Amino acid sequence: MKSQFIAVLLSACLMAALVPATSHMQGDGIGSWNPEAAAAYLDERQAWWFDYPSAAREGTACVSCHTALPYALARPALRPRLNERGPSATETKLIGDVVKRVRAWKDVAPYYPDQTRGLPKTAESRGTEAILNAVILARRDSSDGTLSHDLRLAFSNLWALQMRTGELTGAWAWLYFRLEPWEGVASPYFGATLAAVALGMAPDGYASSPDIQDNVNALRGYLTRQLERQPAFNRLMLLWASANLTGILTPEQRDVLVAEAFSKQGADGGWSMSSLGPWQRTDGSAQDTHSDGYATGLATLALQHAGVPPTQPRVQKGLRWLVDHQDKATGRWSATSLNKQRDPASDAGRFMSDAATAYAVLALMSVQQ
Repeated sequence: MKSQFIAVLLSACLMAALVPATSHMQGDGIGSWNPEAAAAYLDERQAWWFDYPSAAREGTACVSCHTALPYALARPALRPRLNERGPSATETKLIGDVVKRVRAWKDVAPYYPDQTRGLPKTAESRGTEAILNAVILARRDSSDGTLSHDLRLAFSNLWALQMRTGELTGAWAWLYFRLEPWEGVASPYFGATLAAVALGMAPDGYASSPDIQDNVNALRGYLTRQLERQPAFNRLMLLWASANLTGILTPEQRDVLVAEAFSKQGADGGWSMSSLGPWQRTDGSAQDTHSDGYATGLATLALQHAGVPPTQPRVQKGLRWLVDHQDKATGRWSATSLNKQRDPASDAGRFMSDAATAYAVLALMSVQQ
């Protein structure tokens, strides 16, 4: 499979090397960054993920929260800037993998079966994958402007797994591996915000369909009911999601979340993941408190979607931080593990930077919208 992407990656890297960093925003006061290099980095990392042995799932690759999902959200946003007529080869393969599993939902094995990983990993795997599949296909369909049969099927798989009792009523079982910020104690809420993002992106007014209103209202109820218990990371996710799906936040709640987001901003204009939750590393090492691309990208993205203009001085300062901290050699933005001190060149050590690069791209491209 690796050979399938060599030509694509060489072409992408060559393009990034030959095209100088350019500002695609005029008069914004934040400077210039290199979208071509960012695209090349994202393509290379997703292609690597396809070949990563731990990602293999029955001829496909699992949709990871650190690499595949952020890639699927961010890479299409770069397409107009790069004058691309269609998705990249890596995008096409990722969508193909998702469609394959959505269509064969009842026949494919869960990511982590109970029989090999213990209870309740099957339920957690199904709930997590159902949400991620819906988000990825909703992102694709939002670009195409038409709700596809496959997205309808993905949502059907999703609604069938929505919890109807207990603390998770309105949400879904979610993978728990004691890994922050995506597979920890508070991660079911993160997953529910992604479901809301998917609903908000789905075209043709799908979120208003009469036959799913009980499901949508249950999701809204969960997000509202559990809001006060959430770390700042999940509250930023909700701020972003609420801009796509109405009826989640009141104007007063929105203002509170906006103020909270600004309260986490550093003096340099950026945000740090270490400030967005009660994270503790398992090896006892101290969290990295420096501003990073993931927290800054998510914060500036959420604030813009919540209606705070990119010209607002503090948002502009955050966007300028992103512009100033894109790595010129690789095109990426960096972030570090919340779980232990990792070698940034290791496989796991790069995952947070994959997410950081994608969310930085989403935030910077939102300036144009």
